[in-house]
Amino acid sequence: MSAKIKPSQGARYARILGVGGYRPTRVVPNEEILRYIDSSDEWIRSRSGIVTRHWAGPDETVAEMSVEAAGKAIADAGLAPEDIGAVIVATVSHFKQTPAVATEIAHRVGAGTPPAFDISAGCAGFTYGLSLAKGMVTDGSARYVLVIGVERLSDLTDKEDRATAFLFGDGAGAVVVGPSDEPAIGPVIWGSEGDKAETIKQTLPWDVYREGRPDEVRFPAITQEGQAVFRWAVFEMAKVAQQALDAAGVTADQLDAFIPHQANMRIIDSMIKALKLPEHVAVARDIETTGNTSSASIPLAMERLLATGQARSGDTALVIGFGAGLVFAASVVTLP
Repeated sequence: MSAKIKPSQGARYARILGVGGYRPTRVVPNEEILRYIDSSDEWIRSRSGIVTRHWAGPDETVAEMSVEAAGKAIADAGLAPEDIGAVIVATVSHFKQTPAVATEIAHRVGAGTPPAFDISAGCAGFTYGLSLAKGMVTDGSARYVLVIGVERLSDLTDKEDRATAFLFGDGAGAVVVGPSDEPAIGPVIWGSEGDKAETIKQTLPWDVYREGRPDEVRFPAITQEGQAVFRWAVFEMAKVAQQALDAAGVTADQLDAFIPHQANMRIIDSMIKALKLPEHVAVARDIETTGNTSSASIPLAMERLLATGQARSGDTALVIGFGAGLVFAASVVTLP
């Protein structure tokens, strides 16, 4: 007779219990970007909505920024570091292939010896991590999960690339996911379109340096086909967002907040129109002063909406991440 596996016993539902963020101290205005590209402040603002962004200093590493954001999220959740049962870090700018930076972060925040791992899902990384954390809590493999989105995209920015030099910023955002008495993280709608992988990519693979000729090549940077990405985001991501609303049984007029990946202000405005969001819905526009921080953008925008009072604890929010891969993920959540 085959053995019977004991079923897991987790929480019935999961929710976001706390949020925290960290933005580097250095603020970079458009004027500084214009030293390297032939453009104007007006053009950058009209194309992206970005006025300033934060760039990390030498001591503001991926791990350091994550620890700062994580500490705030854990405190906001009313927990102690040792309560954390797992750590998930979404990033594309941690330059060590191994070990995962999540293990260092888990140790430095005082979480003990929890499972800790990195995921690479571009600008959808945080939303991917949120879904994984929900599954861990409801499966019973962890009671409280720390999810971090963190980037130092200034390290991967070609300052002379007119199409991308003004886009990217640095920072870290974190949330703690734990048990809930009622549904507070809706079904995730996620996927990928690998046939479009070349539209957002790293210019060179790391192994080019193994050949011993780094002086002959430029350091890898992120590049994108701007128009193709814009069209995809505007026309396809609104559909994904609507699917997430439908899966959660929530209508647009029942939303309190909309927190999309902070990629481009025009994309955000187009999605608002496509989803027919009413005026009472608070919309995250953190990109204006933070830039595009990839996997960090949603938790940073969430933290700012709550800190400024534009959204409140208990509000219902739609979150959606999308980017390199091309990948996407959306769900409806209750704000902490």
